[in-house]
Amino acid sequence: MSNVELIVTALSAGAAAGLTDTASTAVKDGYAALKRTLRPWVRGDARQALETDVIDGEVLEAELVASGADVDEQVLAAAQHLLQVVDPANATKYRIQITDAKGVQVGDHNTQTNTF
Repeated sequence: MSNVELIVTALSAGAAAGLTDTASTAVKDGYAALKRTLRPWVRGDARQALETDVIDGEVLEAELVASGADVDEQVLAAAQHLLQVVDPANATKYRIQITDAKGVQVGDHNTQTNTF
């Protein structure tokens, strides 16, 4: 997983977990810390995505690379920490990018029947 993928995955996991009532304080704090660490690095649409918790990977990835956030040690440490508290056993298990696909499943122990 690249640094950019690590950061976007952590943001996505934090945003998704933060929407649940069962998210732990550690998850909420980790997500807030990552966003706070990224604020000086992002602007424009990427800043808007960060502030509204609508994580748009393409927009964020471009801005993270352009700004140099993808190589900042504090940003990377905050992202890794958030992944660890969201799902300690599978901190980097999934990174999915799908384009023009049909009948896709992500996860373990799925069953699917497709008729196209």
